[in-house]
Amino acid sequence: MRTDCACPRDISINIPAESRPRLVIIGGGFAGLYLVRHLCETDLQIVLLDRNNFHTFQPLLYQVATAMLEPESVANSFRKIFQKQKNLHYRMVDVKRIDPEDKVLMTNAGCLHYDYLVIATGAKTNFFGMRDIAKHAFFMKDISQAIDIRQRIFSNFEKAVLTKDPAERERLMNIIIVGGGPTGIEIAGAIGELKNFILPYDYPELDFSKMRVYLVEATDRLLGSMSIKASRLAQQALRKFSITFLFNTKITGYDGKSAYTGDGEVIQSAMLIWVAGVIGNIPQGLIGPDVNFGGRIKVDCCNQVAGYDGVYAIGDVAAVITMDRPNGHPMLAPVAIQQAENLAGNLTAIIEGHGSTQTPFVYKSPGVMATIGRNRAIVEKSGFSFGGFPAWLTWLFVHLMTLVGFRNKIIAFTNWAWNYLSYDRCMRLIIPLKQRNRSDEEDGSK
Repeated sequence: MRTDCACPRDISINIPAESRPRLVIIGGGFAGLYLVRHLCETDLQIVLLDRNNFHTFQPLLYQVATAMLEPESVANSFRKIFQKQKNLHYRMVDVKRIDPEDKVLMTNAGCLHYDYLVIATGAKTNFFGMRDIAKHAFFMKDISQAIDIRQRIFSNFEKAVLTKDPAERERLMNIIIVGGGPTGIEIAGAIGELKNFILPYDYPELDFSKMRVYLVEATDRLLGSMSIKASRLAQQALRKFSITFLFNTKITGYDGKSAYTGDGEVIQSAMLIWVAGVIGNIPQGLIGPDVNFGGRIKVDCCNQVAGYDGVYAIGDVAAVITMDRPNGHPMLAPVAIQQAENLAGNLTAIIEGHGSTQTPFVYKSPGVMATIGRNRAIVEKSGFSFGGFPAWLTWLFVHLMTLVGFRNKIIAFTNWAWNYLSYDRCMRLIIPLKQRNRSDEEDGSK
């Protein structure tokens, strides 16, 4: 029987010592959440560690950022989700380091031994070494960051009403979005709807014909991971919001007032939203050439980290390298969910004494989709793309069903119905908050 207090480096996290094997999962995103769900009937002691006490439905964070949804509708407490699961212990801690030799985790609250470890820490924003952008730009990987964006949007318009300087007024009204992937076009469409249907009525003193929403993309088209048809459909939909496209353009600097491009252009804007890249959130302690493989942990076909006994990685932080996926799978929720399901089966086989029977992970893509405002979306599956109202209904149904918690589904559906019928958005509050520490996200600029 294990005695956790034997850890020589720190006090132990208060987890009961048991004779059955202990599985520790770092991170409660899609990967960690679904892994726990699939292992609820196994003879394992499961410990879930996360710095937050809730699961965040990240695909809808842009709707929190643009006042379409309240934060509570995209989050659900871990203790609420797993209140009936008897073999789970949740602890709200920040994992500082992994000691794979002694099979110990070091956290801000103490240390914890494990028999099996699953790293499901997700991804963080990648600024590609540009520290001024990391300092001044806004990004969107958690609820607090989405709320930051919402606060700044409406604060800037309140300031724009007060200023007498026309140039300063336009700078406060302009918004730059960097990144033309699904998240970029979704938030561009949501801000476009704000510009067309909400802000002119809230701020009749302002001339919104002078407001510019820039969508900056380093390549020659939107949705580079999808087909050319999907890219064309997205661009056509965004044109209806008068979005200004800057293709083949890289933002090389931003000081909070002006953005600088690689070809020398200067764009005046008091707000830049960076959704141009992410990188795996790799915990400290693992070493070797496969640990940081293009910013992710390289794992084998069964999601085990090479060279480490009983250590696995799933979700955005993991890269399963195959002949047809030389850079790993895309950082999408379906990938994380399917990896969790596959790993659950393999861990169950090991616990039951069938460790030689391991099933390799094979991704079955359900398709890729993105919404672009009211009645418009893009859906692509197996090379077939379609848009418009049918795609929007598909997007609506899939996201509603994937939301965790019945209450969250009801709140989201009610808000969507109200927005659809009235074009209104109720979450336009500006609530003063203390300045958030950005150091964790700035690590992505290294």
